Amino acid sequence: MSRQAKQKLKPTPFRWRLQLVYAVILTVFGGIGARAAWIQVVEPERLRYESDLRTLRTTTSEVQRGMITDRHGEMLAVSVPVMAAFADPKMVRDGNGFSDLRRWRALADVLELDPDTLVRRVRDNRGRFLYLKRQVTPAVADYIRELKIPGIALKPESRRYYPAGEITGQLIGLTNIDDRGIEGLERNFDDWLTGSPTKTQIRRARRGEVVETLSVLEEGEHPNDLVLSLDMRLQTLAYKALKKATALHMATSGSLVIIDVPTGEILAMANTPSFNPNQRSDIQPYQMRNRAMTDAYEPGSVVKPLVVAAALEKGLVRHDDILDTSPGWMRVSGGLVRDGRNHGKQDVGTLLVKSSNIGMTKLALQMDVEELLAFYADFGLGTYSGVNLDGEATGNVPKRHRWSEHERATLSFGYGLTATPLQLARIYAVLGAGGIARPASILKQRVVPEGERVLSEQVAHQVVDMLTRVTEPGGTARRAAIDGYRVAGKTGTSRKAVAGGYGEDYVTLFGGLAPAHNPRLAMAVVINEPQGDSYYGGTVAAPVFAEVMAGALQLLNVEPQLNPASGRLAAVERRGGGDEVTR
Repeated sequence: MSRQAKQKLKPTPFRWRLQLVYAVILTVFGGIGARAAWIQVVEPERLRYESDLRTLRTTTSEVQRGMITDRHGEMLAVSVPVMAAFADPKMVRDGNGFSDLRRWRALADVLELDPDTLVRRVRDNRGRFLYLKRQVTPAVADYIRELKIPGIALKPESRRYYPAGEITGQLIGLTNIDDRGIEGLERNFDDWLTGSPTKTQIRRARRGEVVETLSVLEEGEHPNDLVLSLDMRLQTLAYKALKKATALHMATSGSLVIIDVPTGEILAMANTPSFNPNQRSDIQPYQMRNRAMTDAYEPGSVVKPLVVAAALEKGLVRHDDILDTSPGWMRVSGGLVRDGRNHGKQDVGTLLVKSSNIGMTKLALQMDVEELLAFYADFGLGTYSGVNLDGEATGNVPKRHRWSEHERATLSFGYGLTATPLQLARIYAVLGAGGIARPASILKQRVVPEGERVLSEQVAHQVVDMLTRVTEPGGTARRAAIDGYRVAGKTGTSRKAVAGGYGEDYVTLFGGLAPAHNPRLAMAVVINEPQGDSYYGGTVAAPVFAEVMAGALQLLNVEPQLNPASGRLAAVERRGGGDEVTR
């Protein structure tokens, strides 16, 4: 091969191709650099926004509802941790979660659901969240975890538990499934008990792990506990005695209220029938009514002490003045007022003890009707008691421009007006406090309110002294007597109004206080529509009063009263008794 040929075989570089490659590489890297500069310098916010949509989350801390306790710290309502079972239908489908239906049958069984319905609900749902069942117990939650079904998960929540059950059912109330108060104290103090959760912004990884805690968006508030004036020892005692009496007399319902005389605090408020807020499947609306403050009745003879007190306060009579009630009946403006029997000529105190309708009528007719109604109002009739609870009734004290003498007469023995058991208990609390009216309180008081004087101390003591004879031999409520203590009280038996007059159903009542020489507790007992031949306040309501008051005084370590003459504990014979009923 010639030298010339060899020179022709030597490769010759194509510079334009190399330059083209260089240009392409420079263009690509230049574009990447420009894009990176654009993203990071000129317009970085858009990708940050897109990233935040995928990774930023707001979490809220779990806040337990505050406790409700009695005055000694015994729990009446407390939140317990439970779990909510839920499904992410998309994750179930993507994870082939329907492949093993045995697990779904086990899940349905533990949740007490129909297996086919459960599978269909999840399979047909196109969302990302579906509750399966809420408020499942920790044991059930552990079982669900062991099933390991893709897309089935749990989240914490709380459920309200009521240790006292039906004993405090109507008063404490209950919450709904979202832990919001819907009845009773739970509803009244919902904001106080609830608090608010802390909201925190976090960043999550693709699989849900928290990789960064960014900031606290909203600082939460701790829930508050609610301390009641209630004494669960007395509440339990009251409820059991009331439930027994209601069943014994086949009554429609019953209510009992105990007030601490020196403070105005409510130590017990019991009702029958009641309900267990822990078992809600068979609760009826009538069981949830707090009858002690929502139901008003014509109080009958229970208000007669107020008529005597008003007459004494205004100087119309003295406690030993004699009134003639013969012949046991009298006509007043065409109406007829009668006593159970002719009491003849008796002093004012004896007529109160004998529950004379005629005696009270003669006292009331000496007063201006507006003055008597104002006196009733001073003792809390026709007004709110001060507990500030939803549903409280004020009762009905009528206001008219014209009153007949017969209408004025009926006011004196408790007809033509209505009052709640709570109001009746307050009447005797005012008498026991020496004429000082304090607002009723369901919350434990740090400072005793001063109250308002509505009756002179002397007259209050005179009326209380008269009422002690009601529970002694010859009185209408001997069954309300308590060994070792002097008891002051008054029975009441009123016929229930029906269309056109009064029917054959009765309300039996007893209001009283003890010990009479230094009152500590005031109590009202109301038994609604007792059946049978025994329907008087002295035979139906008075024994409940005696049982509960005796136990309460012992629990509170109230010293028994000694008989000054013998130095021994005073004991009073317990027998039957009755009180006047207007027909």
